[in-house]
Amino acid sequence: MPAIRQREKTRFVSSGTSCAAWHYPGSNGGCVIMAGGTSVTKEPASDLFAARFHAAGFSVLAFDHRRFGESGGTPRQIVRFDEQVADWHAAVDYAATLPDVDPDRIALWGFSLAGGHVFRVAADHPRPACAIAQTPLVDGRAVAPHALRSMTPLAALGLFGRGIADALGGLVGRPPLLVPTAGVRGTVAALTTPDTMDGDRALDPDGRHTTWEQTVAARIALRIGGYRPGRHASRIRCPLLVVVCDQDQSVLAGPAVRAAANAPDAEVLHLTGRHYAPFLEAHEQAVEAQLAFLRRHLVDGAHR
Repeated sequence: MPAIRQREKTRFVSSGTSCAAWHYPGSNGGCVIMAGGTSVTKEPASDLFAARFHAAGFSVLAFDHRRFGESGGTPRQIVRFDEQVADWHAAVDYAATLPDVDPDRIALWGFSLAGGHVFRVAADHPRPACAIAQTPLVDGRAVAPHALRSMTPLAALGLFGRGIADALGGLVGRPPLLVPTAGVRGTVAALTTPDTMDGDRALDPDGRHTTWEQTVAARIALRIGGYRPGRHASRIRCPLLVVVCDQDQSVLAGPAVRAAANAPDAEVLHLTGRHYAPFLEAHEQAVEAQLAFLRRHLVDGAHR
């Protein structure tokens, strides 16, 4: 097997906006495109899993959605679902041009909100050979009531008040009103479920990602309930691995299991633990299952 080179920074264009990415050159022709949810940038989102995929010979392209991290786009910290899905499409097209990548052996990998995006991209883009959705947000309508019950009434009023003010301010060009992406119950934050505060321990245990801005424009509170990417599951033609955590309090396991049942070629991996368990106590189980899935569809399947 050829020597595996270290990762290198690169950029690609999505609808006129420059998106920043890490490219890990691989040796087996397969490529895994990776991104994280809400305000999670490419390093905390992908470093732990990307290192294992890369060591197994896969190329990795881990990117920041526009308006976040090192990618372009203003105003900053605003989640617009259609924009982020367009960034995924652009990432797939860019990955297909990389010299170490077989264009017919590209996989998608996303977690949380980006895991939901994976459903849409896998349904609409003809190129992906397989896809992995880890603890995906597939049905905002099903999750929103649980998220609201995790907030105190005063904090919920504060969040939606800021969301309305943020949305109205955006119409007249005011800067976004930002809230923490995660917070403890009683604080005004985008999410205050019991497991949301596991994020730092899971994604940045050593505090290395000092430029990771863990905020989001408050208008997301008005829109997340209407985001239902799991509805696209029946149109996904590539093999799909859905990883759920049975004690997940942030996106819940049930909606993802139901969405996977509607996909023509899907399998579900159940893990014990909360939303971030694949980065913590269930990491080995998660990564070994994902590597086996990638080998089966990007390496063994290609040989057949």
